[in-house]
Amino acid sequence: MKHFSFLLLTVALFYSCKQEPKNTRLSGAVFGTSYSLIYDADTNYQKQVDSLFYVINKSLSTYQTNSNISKVNRNESKTVDTHFIKVLEDAKRIHKQTEGVFDPTIGTIVNALGFGPEKNIKSLDSLKIDSLMQYVGLNKIYIEGTSVYKKHPETFLDFNAIAKGYAVDVVADFLESKNVSNYLVEIGGEIRSKGNNIEKNTSWTVGIDKPNFDGTQSILKAIPLQDNAMATSGTYRKFKIDEVGNRYAHIIDAKTGYPSKTNILGVSVLAPNCMTADAYATAFQAMGMDKIKTFLTNHPELKVFLVFENEKQELETIGLNGFPE
Repeated sequence: MKHFSFLLLTVALFYSCKQEPKNTRLSGAVFGTSYSLIYDADTNYQKQVDSLFYVINKSLSTYQTNSNISKVNRNESKTVDTHFIKVLEDAKRIHKQTEGVFDPTIGTIVNALGFGPEKNIKSLDSLKIDSLMQYVGLNKIYIEGTSVYKKHPETFLDFNAIAKGYAVDVVADFLESKNVSNYLVEIGGEIRSKGNNIEKNTSWTVGIDKPNFDGTQSILKAIPLQDNAMATSGTYRKFKIDEVGNRYAHIIDAKTGYPSKTNILGVSVLAPNCMTADAYATAFQAMGMDKIKTFLTNHPELKVFLVFENEKQELETIGLNGFPE
């Protein structure tokens, strides 16, 4: 009986000492927005993540005067780092695939409309836009080694439509380098996941915002996200109103220089990495419904969810290429 009692006590102690799976959570502010990390390791990687954010900001932020991109835009330096080159090369790839719809040199017009870090032009007419468009075009930017050259000194690069997604990938790749097999990385709504949520023993679940013009936030749809990335672009939060009452959306048509006229309010893209999802979410916002559908026939790796207004100004949604129901 003593031996049996000892066995029971050992088993009881084993189960009482066994801890439930627990994630580590990090969060804070970065790139003018917020970030959150959830991963299944006991190690706190806050310092390493902060260092990654610092380096990316120093490379790609147009809001930092001493960043690589700011110096290139002011023609003070041509030398850039590997982060800059990686983002520019991928931007060129997506620029080519979208036939110029995605174009980070549209920053010239973005600034003019008041969405960027530079001073905006108060009264913007067609002549002013036409004069600025001569500096737009990613084919006017080229790389040689670790140097970036511009055909026109006035060309302004703006990676805001791809940089957050890239930063998500950098942090996710860092976690994987530490053998973290379950994580969710989110920066300003751009997300990449791997594995599962070990605390809940389920796949990661993420939400897609409902377009609310009043600034409030609510979830329109929740989907599982496993070993994938998602980015969302919308026209219902960021816009400018000029002195005569015209409202300008921040999605600019790189071929015309004018804000895109579309009934699409939000685009969510699933892709293998977040930088790709981020760039295509912006490009699809400018493309319009028919061109998106045509484009996706040749790109099965992209899954897309659209929120739009129909002819009756009613909210409608559509999933393309097998976007999760």
